[in-house]
Amino acid sequence: MTAAPTRLPGWSVPLIFVVAAVSQYVGAAIGVFLFDTTEPSTVAWLRAAAAAVVLLAWRRPWGMAGGEADGAGKRRRSRWTRRGMLIATGFGIVTVLMNVVFYEAIARIPLGTGVAIEFLGPVAVATLGSRKARDVVAVVLVALGVFLLAGVRIDVEPVGVGFALAAAAAWAAYILIGKRVADAGEGLDSLAVGMAAAAVILAPFVLIPQLAIDAGIFADPRTWLFGVGVGVLSSAVPYALDQVVLARVGRARFALLLALLPATAAVVGAIMLTQRPEPMEVIGILLVMVALMVNAAPSRRPETEPPAPL
Repeated sequence: MTAAPTRLPGWSVPLIFVVAAVSQYVGAAIGVFLFDTTEPSTVAWLRAAAAAVVLLAWRRPWGMAGGEADGAGKRRRSRWTRRGMLIATGFGIVTVLMNVVFYEAIARIPLGTGVAIEFLGPVAVATLGSRKARDVVAVVLVALGVFLLAGVRIDVEPVGVGFALAAAAAWAAYILIGKRVADAGEGLDSLAVGMAAAAVILAPFVLIPQLAIDAGIFADPRTWLFGVGVGVLSSAVPYALDQVVLARVGRARFALLLALLPATAAVVGAIMLTQRPEPMEVIGILLVMVALMVNAAPSRRPETEPPAPL
């Protein structure tokens, strides 16, 4: 018999979410420190590999005897089918590629700007799947915010903006594929298996170019230490805390809490990376946050897709 989860006071739920968000973007900022010596795609791969190890140790997705219930009271698979493995692997590959293009983006543009632009993906998916006027308003607001973020500074790198838009497209694909995984009720287990499979499959495409550019970074303990730190802070900790929050507030309110992410990323970028946003960039980030709040308005269709990227 599974013990009922301890009820947390209402005020603590946003605090837990903010701690998860800070952990996620502090991890991303640590990744930025590695960009001086390591290719952004290699940092993203290190993050994925470290996260896969932690998630596998946490979830143990190889099955439980007799389909035993997990801590959330849900049944877990006792064995993996070929179709399930293919879906999980596709999910993992999309997740890792999303991280790769996001890291390529924040190697060139401020962290807060990259995170805000990335939200164009999930907002667009929500709008395409809805006929509600507020969803159209949300995508217009986020598009205006992205325009301000991408065009307000003459020194902003177009390539960085392009990578951020690619991350938005990858996030949209992550949602569409992740919905099938979530509908099967095995999201975190599939993510653990998929991340591990993707890290193995993508290793030659990421590590061989890094070896050709500078193989010495793999002999530097800092590379592995920071890589593990990025994986734990940006993936394992946020996902664990997200489960705590989702268990208390459900996906609708969780989607509303997502509006805190662009501001959190901007603050972490300003403190850790001295990336001070211009006034118009602040307006752009605020527009994206408003769009997310509009998009998460109550009485929407049930939310079944993964709410946030890894």
